[in-house]
Amino acid sequence: MCLGIPGKIIALREGTALATGIVDFGGAQRDVCLAYVDGQVAVGDYVVVHVGFAISKIDEEEARKTYAVLEAMSELGDLDLIREGAESLVDLQNLPSAGPPPTGSLA
Repeated sequence: MCLGIPGKIIALREGTALATGIVDFGGAQRDVCLAYVDGQVAVGDYVVVHVGFAISKIDEEEARKTYAVLEAMSELGDLDLIREGAESLVDLQNLPSAGPPPTGSLA
């Protein structure tokens, strides 16, 4: 199952290779890649975010409706789990290189 969470763009990051910004999800603020909606959004706009990527722009009314449905489904309780998983992935990506592969025979 894919889960897209609505959030409000509160800041745009300058000087990054891909368009990124800070999105507020009911008080939880996260960095989000805005590359898929680049040129279509500004601070104050609402987007649907899936695994750290804004995948579409929506209006405020639709964001509120979606958020209410997610709350009713108790999916929002899973946001901490999603965040922890995303933070773990970032931590893994920042690990130092293991160096070149070993040479020689394994036999």
